[in-house]
Amino acid sequence: QVQLVESGGGSVQAGWSLTLSCAASRYTTTNKCVGWFPQAPGKDREGVAAIDSDGSTSYADSVKGRFTISQDNTKNTLYLQMNSLKPEDTAMYYCAAQAVTQWLSPGRCATMSEADFLYWGQGTQVTVSS
Repeated sequence: QVQLVESGGGSVQAGWSLTLSCAASRYTTTNKCVGWFPQAPGKDREGVAAIDSDGSTSYADSVKGRFTISQDNTKNTLYLQMNSLKPEDTAMYYCAAQAVTQWLSPGRCATMSEADFLYWGQGTQVTVSS
């Protein structure tokens, strides 16, 4: 079965950086819509970054200029480089991937919500203190 395994979370001070990784097995992230969804306590998962099948990226306004999503096709791994972290970035960060057979119209990946993704990792905790 498909597995997504996140790593790289931790406790840091505001202004510091972290890089999250999401290793996929039995699933090829190339040419798929994949993304990162943080979930703060008591809140829903909200997408902050995604990579579309054509390699284009999209970001939530709250992280633009600070976070960078990327993927290494040779390692089948998704990354989220997070710079200038803020206390409000504190959350459990989940990576998500679309269903293999799911067809997406151009640009759809950037607007996909939690319900649109089939595969999820177990999450990695990011805590930012002021």
